[in-house]
Amino acid sequence: MTSGIRFDGVSVVYGETTVLDALTLTVEPGEVMALLGPSGSGKTTALRTVAGFVTPSAGRVHIGDRDVTDLPPYQRGIGMVVQQYALFPHLRVDENVAFGLKARKHPRAEIPGRVAEALEMTGMGAYARRHPRELSGGQQQRVAIARALAIRPDVLLLDEPLSALDAQLRSGMLAELARLHRELPDVSVLYVTHDQVEALTLADRIAVMDRARLRDCGTPQELYRRPRTEFTASFVGNANLLPVRVAAGGVDLGGTVLEVPVGDAAPGSAATLCVRPHLVGLGEGPNALRGRIAEVQWRGATHRLYVDVGGHRVKADVRELRDTPPLGSEVVLHFAPEDAVLLAAGVRDG
Repeated sequence: MTSGIRFDGVSVVYGETTVLDALTLTVEPGEVMALLGPSGSGKTTALRTVAGFVTPSAGRVHIGDRDVTDLPPYQRGIGMVVQQYALFPHLRVDENVAFGLKARKHPRAEIPGRVAEALEMTGMGAYARRHPRELSGGQQQRVAIARALAIRPDVLLLDEPLSALDAQLRSGMLAELARLHRELPDVSVLYVTHDQVEALTLADRIAVMDRARLRDCGTPQELYRRPRTEFTASFVGNANLLPVRVAAGGVDLGGTVLEVPVGDAAPGSAATLCVRPHLVGLGEGPNALRGRIAEVQWRGATHRLYVDVGGHRVKADVRELRDTPPLGSEVVLHFAPEDAVLLAAGVRDG
């Protein structure tokens, strides 16, 4: 069986509530696909349909070349890691990792070798005889991943696997997950998260979900640099979204004409201008915006400035300032024409 996942018009309905609406999406063999979206967007429901814990109301689910919609979870060839790891507290680490192999009636003589391999791959070989209560959160997460990998799955499902970790551990585990994927290039990974940093760091492509529907899909670079909708722009990264009207040579923001690419947008039509805060500079330059400081936030290496520009709150992330401008003082911001993206006004889902 080859890896890869395909959703063909998959819907999940509970009573009168649609929690997943006609999802059509393909995860290529060996690809890491992140399902990114707020709580209640349908991303975990989509993952659970692949796992076999949720039965679609309509549509089909394929893993590789098999239609698995009606198969029980243990026949799908998947490994899964959930938010709280779900380790058995009374079993040692090696026994936890062996559990899936025993459940699948794997040859008894091969189990110790498979367990040792999975633990070494996740850096937990020295902890085989410990119990979960003797491990840190990050170590427990590694054991859960080792248990999922021990069965050598074609598909690995990760449901918010880092949500219980602190920021430092999360950063380290992201690097570990990226390393594991390099060592297992044939395994398809479906990664559910509401954390944009995790999605941008780990995924080959990101599927953006909201209100039970797929809203956008593309590489992290595509969605960040050239978002197609306001929802994508605001959820993948941080963005200034400014209401403008298309004018000759650019757009009009409250009487200030800004030079930006407008494509085939009709003159006089309403649109939304998207500019990332880190691409907004402080001081004179192209596309100057004059306003007054409303708020200043120190973020270590940078300051975030919130500037009132004609009633619009514009964010600028600038290098740490030795002397921060006082609240209410007038400043000038600027951005390069090529750093702006014009979106059709009010379009949330493309």
